[in-house]
Amino acid sequence: MRNKLTNELAVCGFNAVAALGEYHPEKINRLFLREDRLKQFTRVCKNLAERKRPYKLCEDEELERICKSPRHQGVVAMIEEPVVEPVEKMDIEHWAGEGKTGLVLHSVGNDHNLGAMVRSAAFFDAPLIILSEGDLEARLTTSAYRVAEGGMEQVTFRKVGDTGAFIKSLSRSVITIGTDMRARLRIRDLGVIIRERAGLLRGSPAGKHRPGEYVRPGIALVVGNEETGLPPTVKEHCSALVRIPGTGIIESLNVAQAATLFLHEIYEL
Repeated sequence: MRNKLTNELAVCGFNAVAALGEYHPEKINRLFLREDRLKQFTRVCKNLAERKRPYKLCEDEELERICKSPRHQGVVAMIEEPVVEPVEKMDIEHWAGEGKTGLVLHSVGNDHNLGAMVRSAAFFDAPLIILSEGDLEARLTTSAYRVAEGGMEQVTFRKVGDTGAFIKSLSRSVITIGTDMRARLRIRDLGVIIRERAGLLRGSPAGKHRPGEYVRPGIALVVGNEETGLPPTVKEHCSALVRIPGTGIIESLNVAQAATLFLHEIYEL
């Protein structure tokens, strides 16, 4: 829930607010909590008091009114409305140079799915998430924070205007795996795909690696809309298109479930 008068966003749910208080307490402008949660948020309240910011003990009814959800779990924090900056060259250089895994989300269209994917990305060490500017639903909302269960504090968000053009550029330095339920390659092929495209280092840049040593490359998992998938303008620029095989009784998985399976497979490589 956004407060348009103060440009604030409500973050609710125990794990979401606890992670916010642990990693970014400076972001909390105000805190509302039930009395039974006070002991668990003593340090956050102390930090607020030191910054001369308020906290208030509330009943469930007031908490629900503040965050517009009955799923507050006894605590609501108000933060500045998040601003997602455009992706920059240095983001990609770090992505490739450190062999990180990231998510590129093209019009996934659902903040609950976004929150679920953030939770999986944090769990499987995929710290960079790229959002498409045209997706008006998959945004950093109260619901996304709650569903992410604290994962929001472990990832960095960036945005792009043209996903196809971005993937074309990204594929020069990062292996881009597009999800496509009609692809020939399967999720079990990911190890071969990534090793083939990464190759073996022929030198030892900056003395960091030995000749012939396999170095984990930067990897991007590119995920599209549940109903329409990735558009041709995005798929044509991916390093490879991969699917999750199933019985066919149900055409496809929920996009967050599919992303989780891919992230686990990549993590295990």
